[in-house]
Amino acid sequence: MEWLRCPRGKVLELKLSSDYGTTYSKLNLMPGTTIVVTNFYICPTNKKKVILVSSTINERDQMLFISTDEGTSFQRQPLSFTVETLLFHPKEEDKLLAYSKEGKLYVSTDLGRKWTLLQERVSKDRFFWSVAGVDVDPDLVHMEMQETSGGFLYVTCLIQNCSDKMVTAQFLGKIDQNSLSVQDSYIFVKVTTGNRTKHYVSYRRNDFVQMRFPKYALPKDVQIVSTDENQVFLAIQEWYQTDTYNLYQSDLQGVYYSIVLENVRSTRQPEENVLIDILEVRGIKGVFLANQKADGKVTTLITYNKGRDWDFLTPPATDMNGKLVNCKPPDCHLHLHLRWADNPYVSGTVHTKDSAPGLIMGAGNLGSQLVEYKEEMYITSDCGKSWRQVFEEEHHILYLDHGGVIVAIKDTSIPLKILKFSIDEGRTWNVHNFTSTSVFVDGLLSEPGDETLVMTVFGHISYRSDWELVKVDFRQSFPRQCTEADYDSWRLTDPQGERCIMGQERSYRKRKESAFCIKGKSFTSALTAKPCQCAERDFACDYGFERAPSLKAEGDRCFADFWFDPDSPPEDCHQGHRYESSTGYRKVVSNVCEGGVNKQQSSKQHICPLLPPKGLQLGIKGQMLAVAPGDDITFTVVQEQGDTTNTKYQVDLGDGVRAIYRNLTVTDEPIQHRYIKPGVYRVTVKAENAAGHDEATVYIQVNAPLQEVHLEVVPIAGRNQEVNLTAMVLPDATNLTIFYWWIGDNLQPILSLENSIIIKFPETGEVSVTVQASNGRSMVQDTKRWCCVLEQFQVIPLSFSRNLDHFNPNIPEWREDVGKVVTKILSRITGVPQELLVTMVKPGLPTTADLYVLPAEAKPAKRSVLSNKRGGGVADFPARHCRLPDCPWAVCVTGSGGDIASPGIWALMVFLIVCLISTGSFVLYKFKRKIPGRNVYAQMHNEKEQEMTSPVNHSNHSGVVLSINSRELHSYLTS
Repeated sequence: MEWLRCPRGKVLELKLSSDYGTTYSKLNLMPGTTIVVTNFYICPTNKKKVILVSSTINERDQMLFISTDEGTSFQRQPLSFTVETLLFHPKEEDKLLAYSKEGKLYVSTDLGRKWTLLQERVSKDRFFWSVAGVDVDPDLVHMEMQETSGGFLYVTCLIQNCSDKMVTAQFLGKIDQNSLSVQDSYIFVKVTTGNRTKHYVSYRRNDFVQMRFPKYALPKDVQIVSTDENQVFLAIQEWYQTDTYNLYQSDLQGVYYSIVLENVRSTRQPEENVLIDILEVRGIKGVFLANQKADGKVTTLITYNKGRDWDFLTPPATDMNGKLVNCKPPDCHLHLHLRWADNPYVSGTVHTKDSAPGLIMGAGNLGSQLVEYKEEMYITSDCGKSWRQVFEEEHHILYLDHGGVIVAIKDTSIPLKILKFSIDEGRTWNVHNFTSTSVFVDGLLSEPGDETLVMTVFGHISYRSDWELVKVDFRQSFPRQCTEADYDSWRLTDPQGERCIMGQERSYRKRKESAFCIKGKSFTSALTAKPCQCAERDFACDYGFERAPSLKAEGDRCFADFWFDPDSPPEDCHQGHRYESSTGYRKVVSNVCEGGVNKQQSSKQHICPLLPPKGLQLGIKGQMLAVAPGDDITFTVVQEQGDTTNTKYQVDLGDGVRAIYRNLTVTDEPIQHRYIKPGVYRVTVKAENAAGHDEATVYIQVNAPLQEVHLEVVPIAGRNQEVNLTAMVLPDATNLTIFYWWIGDNLQPILSLENSIIIKFPETGEVSVTVQASNGRSMVQDTKRWCCVLEQFQVIPLSFSRNLDHFNPNIPEWREDVGKVVTKILSRITGVPQELLVTMVKPGLPTTADLYVLPAEAKPAKRSVLSNKRGGGVADFPARHCRLPDCPWAVCVTGSGGDIASPGIWALMVFLIVCLISTGSFVLYKFKRKIPGRNVYAQMHNEKEQEMTSPVNHSNHSGVVLSINSRELHSYLTS
């Protein structure tokens, strides 16, 4: 990233060079403008086309600078979105994909001048252009897209029309986020359900198939190492591993995997990226380097046949000064660090190149294991057969002219002004002062093309200075172009001297040590390749087999794992078809040997028997087992093993609908249904053929979402006395509802299938009660924080005349308001403080209530919350006689009192007459009914509803007459 500031009153010319100092192009910035150069992209099919991404200092305005002449000139193109990533088409140079920070994917067909929105909700770095030779249409785009419901899908579309209606889902069902990968002929996704993750692969765009690892591998993480030459190389972290991975190799389709190397070291980066110590050597196919960690030691291994055999690196006989070294196998070998560089402009610890086959240069040490702080530099020019030490410290490496020139600059934090270069594959080194002033080196760059001899060293003199770019041209070191007489042939062999590698003898062209000439553009390294006769080394262990290195007497044999039966038919075996039982060996993919030994020749041909269905699974698309009435449901049926073409599937949907299907899992015919009535339905699928049967069952809960729950709790409870807690839900479907009860501060709830429980409070004081009702599709909650537990109080049952029942909507708010009115009037008439009286109108009909009289010393903190105090007596509730008005619509209320504190303390009889004229009753009724949502409990009345219990003894009656007119009632309710 580079910040560029244009002073006010001036025009700043930003100079960009494509040939490292010969010519510059200019980007004119308006006065006072500051831009941030965030990235640049070079078209892989036409390196003359370059796009520079920049933005202003506040990142509000972003623009592209587009060049079609290798940066000689640029065209400014403003953007309406913020680019995070650009992706050139692999074949068509003017087509681009752009990913924005908002998760939107755009496409351009004219090199970024015009953009069209393709899709929204696309996962970062999970979009891919079509692969030539595999995808039919070059305008196809693969992408991982998020559904509006939150899941992720693998979809494809054409850039001409990629609306929601035109995208095509290529994988049935949802996939894990950031799991889509498109590499060569393969597409990978993964799906996690519960604690199990399944990995799927599609080869050459065929149907997805579950990837088959050894049965008890149980991978925690899977990293794709290589997909070259129609084979997948995977690193799998298994359930018992923490900082290592096992390497696996696939068959041609990428389905069946066999282990090739255990315990490869890995490191996890702060950004959660995993780095695995395995490196594919470029230039010669099938060669890999890996660091294996065993018994706490890390050692470096090399393979020449894609993991079939691994060997240690042969140590050099002398050091860089020609002195003998005391490092003899098998106790001492060469070990290399296999780290990637954080800086993209410098090489990693090991450097290889496609145009320089056999040339490997890396940092490491000699000894019994790899040592972290030792980074001596070693080089091989024969692909690892022999090594030479070249430096005592790590250097950054750059190959020029197909490896004809090797440039090395010391990896250090101090400023430098010299570099070293070799023109004889590291045998001798020359020193060159590339600058007169020492600079901190930030990176090395070469011109495009493997044949280039021009490089640039860029860095800074001080931490506050601008970048310094120094061009170094090695063309003057060579007087002429190479001719055929300047080359020798070099034959590839492994450390044991074996010439037949991957089934063929290969020789390469190499410049003679005495030839000082330029290889140039026309140079090709490959010379000849001759197939060999097949030998045992050309066959690897098949799926389900492993080598047993501990059994030396058995040689290099492959043995079947205990869980694998070689003669068992494959899972996709159909009756009448033929299959081969594995001999335990398969030819290494890409191996081209001919004739000779055939480790597969003893395999037996079998006719697929009629296999009984096994592993039948019944599920629902979307994985929802609780649905609403009227929802469309799609059932999915999966059969893991057994014949599918001759199997009959009987489906019973549980509501009287039955059907019979043929070849259900082959035709992928959907089973769709809709349940109308709430309830629990048992859905079964029975797969049956002449060999046997299997059955799968799933239970579907059909219920409407819960709308509301109301907790009915007595306002006052006695210590250690049973109290009934009742939860009223809407709609009333308690047979499908689970209730969670939290009492006080206890984090562990009480669960019940009934809507009421009976509990005891062992301590006095304030108590909070919370209930949650859940029916699988929804959850609602209600809390009462005014419940109080006391040692003594008085409960007086109240009853009303039946005239009031006509105006009772039976909702909590109505009962609460009537209770407040009764409390207020009783307090005014009797003289008892209102805070010591609580009237609770009970749910249901006929209308009844309980009057709670608190101890005189109880001082509630709030109006409806009672304080935690133990009183020495109950408030005196005197009997008074009030005039009964002449009212034809009077509602008579009678009550009786009981003593809970101690028998005989006081006796009271209340004869309460509440006079509600018809107008007042109507106002009370309408006042509550007109509020939205207030009448939901009007339908809850049940004659069998359990009433709130209270330990009251009835005794000693006396009488009180009250009169409540409609004006008082209306005034109270509206205040």
